[in-house]
Amino acid sequence: MRKFLLAFLLLFFAIKSEAQYNTLLIPDTLSGTTFNLVAKDTIKQFFPGNQTVTAGINGNWWGPTMIFNKGDVVHINLTNKLQDSTTMHWHGMHLPAVMDGGPHQIIPPSTVWQPYWQVTNNAGFYWFHPHLHEMTEEQVNSGLGGLIIVRDAVESALPLPRKYGIDDIPLALTDRKFDASNQLVLDAPYGDSMMVNGTLRAQYNVPAQVVRLRILNGATERSYNLGFSDNRTFYVITTDGGLLNAPVPVTRYLLSSGERIEVLVSFNGQTGQSVNLMAYNSTLPAVIPGGDIFPQGTPFYNYLARKDFNILKLNVTAQTSNPITSIPSTLTTNVFPSEGSVNATRVVTLSDTTIGGPGAGPTFILNHKFFQFNYNDYNVPLNNTEIWQLTSTSTFSHPFHIHDVEFHILTRNGAAPPSYEAGWKDVVLVKPGETVRFITKFDDYADSLHPFMFHCHIALHEDLGMMGQFVVKNPSVGIVEGSTPVQQHAMYSIYPNPAYNKLFFNDGGTNNGIYYVRITNTLGKTMYMLPKPELQNGIDISGLPVGVYFAQVIFDKTFETQTLRFIKK
Repeated sequence: MRKFLLAFLLLFFAIKSEAQYNTLLIPDTLSGTTFNLVAKDTIKQFFPGNQTVTAGINGNWWGPTMIFNKGDVVHINLTNKLQDSTTMHWHGMHLPAVMDGGPHQIIPPSTVWQPYWQVTNNAGFYWFHPHLHEMTEEQVNSGLGGLIIVRDAVESALPLPRKYGIDDIPLALTDRKFDASNQLVLDAPYGDSMMVNGTLRAQYNVPAQVVRLRILNGATERSYNLGFSDNRTFYVITTDGGLLNAPVPVTRYLLSSGERIEVLVSFNGQTGQSVNLMAYNSTLPAVIPGGDIFPQGTPFYNYLARKDFNILKLNVTAQTSNPITSIPSTLTTNVFPSEGSVNATRVVTLSDTTIGGPGAGPTFILNHKFFQFNYNDYNVPLNNTEIWQLTSTSTFSHPFHIHDVEFHILTRNGAAPPSYEAGWKDVVLVKPGETVRFITKFDDYADSLHPFMFHCHIALHEDLGMMGQFVVKNPSVGIVEGSTPVQQHAMYSIYPNPAYNKLFFNDGGTNNGIYYVRITNTLGKTMYMLPKPELQNGIDISGLPVGVYFAQVIFDKTFETQTLRFIKK
């Protein structure tokens, strides 16, 4: 009887201990060349009691993982069913500015935005998230975002794990703060609760072989000093923009907001064992996001401040068929721009200010000013190879992100970066007093109307104005200074009119290109936003209710406008 009771108690406590964990949610995947995304307000059951009001993309939290193939032209149909306007930025993607989803591409409620682009990025791990100015922190905290995996021939030829959700596991790391009613505190820079893929207290089964973890820091501010509870070595194989030349062994990796890495971890021969992926944040200094401690009751106070805490429990199970059991010695050969080809060097300052931004107290700025919607910090000539020198006089560390391009870090305070940072990047953490130099090339997507952004990727800092913008200009295209602008004389017509399913445009033989089409109803409500529409295929209007509409057309080069009336039958 005593043996039975002892066995029962051991089983009870084992079950109770296991019940403390929730199975990690693996986002669904979307593949192909056309992707339908719906951003919406919704609810999710995080805790017993009140459900939590959230937002999600195609679901009640976060979004699907989109899988792109390099070379494909991908089309996105993004429908905004939120109560608020939003934008959607394809973080790390190299694409035209008008498709980029920065603060200028505002999508009103009940509107469909249809960007498209050719995938030229290397195989790697990218993501998408809102970028609405002054509301980025709130919308990301509500649950909006998703992952992108790019595949290419170089990566596909390597002996790497790529069975999604089995030995190739995506991990979106975030932390959130909940109030007493189980509701998200949307303006909280830091959370008290660690989440992975929207899962609290997450655990997952991994096979006893080499496993690939694709890790995004999707937090709005916190950095994570990653490591394993048994201090095992893991191998970094990619940075933000793709493969490193060779795997780099580490036991810790400081991942700042917006950064991504892919790592290989060997679980060979460890069936039945468990290990925790940890944040070793107790060692972070106060100047690193997540190492700063604030008094209880203040907006920045959080339970996880400067503590070591569990991110994900990994339980090792049996091998799969055809397992990967070794770490490759080489990956690729990256070719970076040479310093001898540099056309310009730009100095970007990161600093503190005692002048409050919009609705804020003292904060942080770039180039000694707050972000202005209609001011371009730089006009970058097309095909320029440039060095950007990030010089910080700030008292805090800032993850600097640039849109449009991936870059290669040349130096940190005059020294070469560590080998795990020696690949393609689009986010770099700049510490107080540090100077970081990187090199990049702006080799296409000139657009004098829509800018690209650069900013701190701490959402609160970005929202309060720690952001700038630049346009890429083609010197050989445009109006010569002092000359009379050449008018394109709007000549477009629409057919058929009335139309049922598709709308076509006739340029009257003028060969005018169209930069943008915005379709509105008779009340002025935007229904469709179509950057650089592929007119040869027509515009699909089958989703419009029967009625009268207007197509507002913006022409290439001169940006003249024309409004055309049509009837949807």
